Amino acid sequence: MRRVILAIAGTAVVLVLLLSFKSHTRTPALVPAALAPATGTATAPASGSSATPTTGATGGGSTGGGTSAGARTVTGDAVQTIYGPVQVKITVADGKVTAAAAIEYPDGTPRDYQINSFAIPQLQQETIGVSTPNIDAVSGATYTSQGYIGSLQSALDKAGL
Repeated sequence: MRRVILAIAGTAVVLVLLLSFKSHTRTPALVPAALAPATGTATAPASGSSATPTTGATGGGSTGGGTSAGARTVTGDAVQTIYGPVQVKITVADGKVTAAAAIEYPDGTPRDYQINSFAIPQLQQETIGVSTPNIDAVSGATYTSQGYIGSLQSALDKAGL
């Protein structure tokens, strides 16, 4: 009887260990074009880190290179979500957002990458042409949407809109 109990317990332990095994995560070689910064520079993120731009101006109200006269590039504050920070950079001209890029967002796991490769382009599209942070959130990416909208609010505040 004792051997049967030990065999069942051993089988249960092995089964739990086997089911909890996680293979390595897939790290994308490059950020997809839809997620690249507004400057058009694609960067290769390190494992577990977010994409960051290599060119362009940051800070409140600084003029970005290569933009039309009167256009300003502004970077919002990074907003912390439970999955990681989200930060937005916008270009403003004539009181409207003319370009938007999420320069930092969660992408450390395959699920983060899957969600944000779908959500970030939609959020960026919603941002173009607005002067308020009242944009639609993306279903299934609630935390990313909340972080994006918070960072967008910060960028719009810095731009004086």
